[in-house]
Amino acid sequence: MSQKKPTSINPAVIIFIIFISTLISSIIGFAINQLESIPDFDRKNDYLIWFCIFLALALAGLSGITIILQDENSTSRGRRLFISLVFTSIGIGGSLSYGGNLKEGWIEAQKIINSNPSPESLPQEPVEVTPKTAEVTPKTAEVTPKAESNPPIQHSAPELAQDSFSFETIEVNERGEALRRESKTTSRWIEDLGEGIQLHMVYIPGGTFQMGSPTNEEGHRDNRQIEEGPQRQITVQPFLMGQYAVTQSQWEHVSKLTRVEIDFRSDLSYFKGALRPVERVTWHEAKEFCDRLVRATGREYRLPTEAEWEYACRANTTTPFYFGETITAELANYDGNYVYGQGSKGQFREQTTDVGQFPPNAYGLFDMHGNLWEWCSDNWVMNGDSFRIIRGGSWFTSPKRCRSANRTILRPDNRGDSNPRDSVGLRVVCVPKTNIF
Repeated sequence: MSQKKPTSINPAVIIFIIFISTLISSIIGFAINQLESIPDFDRKNDYLIWFCIFLALALAGLSGITIILQDENSTSRGRRLFISLVFTSIGIGGSLSYGGNLKEGWIEAQKIINSNPSPESLPQEPVEVTPKTAEVTPKTAEVTPKAESNPPIQHSAPELAQDSFSFETIEVNERGEALRRESKTTSRWIEDLGEGIQLHMVYIPGGTFQMGSPTNEEGHRDNRQIEEGPQRQITVQPFLMGQYAVTQSQWEHVSKLTRVEIDFRSDLSYFKGALRPVERVTWHEAKEFCDRLVRATGREYRLPTEAEWEYACRANTTTPFYFGETITAELANYDGNYVYGQGSKGQFREQTTDVGQFPPNAYGLFDMHGNLWEWCSDNWVMNGDSFRIIRGGSWFTSPKRCRSANRTILRPDNRGDSNPRDSVGLRVVCVPKTNIF
């Protein structure tokens, strides 16, 4: 009886399998690297796992087809070829499906990485444009803070000067079209820090609101990292809040004051401009800024809690944005390539803008949606690590990340050195010891 000649595998088949395996490893490595830079991309880990599973299934099917075609033994060849084709079809279909889910995250990450400006490409001179609502005077002097022992608190700042100002709010429909405009007047207190630098603090009345977002709100987050639900009723006491985010000229002025615990640089920001919000601020530096204000004024300045932040942002609204059901690039500074609800695409400015350029909410607060993330005081512990809450979205985020209820975590020492998407600023609150309410 003659023996059947053993089937040998063509070297080309081995090379093909090695090539496909290397390609899969590269794709997985690329996906992990990209998705690690997107902490707020929901379900990224689930999508990545299923994508890899279906890709491996497709590889198994393709490898089977290749081996079968090289096999001279025709016994059950047709059945095995059919099974391999089924594996290949299912694998390719699943890979395309979950790859599509990952596509948005990859594009966003790559866009953000590519938009990271180098220091040489940044404008070196302060922007000379003064918005009609801005309260600050540009300062360009560079001063290195002195590391001194803390003297007793001494301040010569006058008492808060009461003021009132008028402004116009806007409400839009689900397509971003203006429904109504309303003129309002509210109280504000001015903190004169000297040298022409002032903090305009808006009165926020106390009240009760529903914190968080309903599950049917577009962009609602309910995952293991940080959730927006369930909604809960929160009562907030009256306080004063910065009409704008802290600007670069205000930051520079306070950097000259005697330190309380740490030093910080006066020129942190990527996008230079006296009236632009200061950025690349760590949580510890934001707290130091507030502590220096306390020392200089004798009043209780601090970062807002996230409940205070959301309450002030909503200004008695329950819609995703204080404008209404959607947001447009004419109402805030964010990535206009993305749309929310029935809205439309708009301008992507790719940088911060001067404070006070967009319509305020009903409390008279500007730029609560977009322009720059803002630190809150709240601590968030996850897997034994400590994080801090940031709110508001930014110039580089999609509109769903600019919603009133959206919340994200960041390490307190994060400055955004490797990626401007992590860049954060601050807005201060004050609760005076004397009753001004």
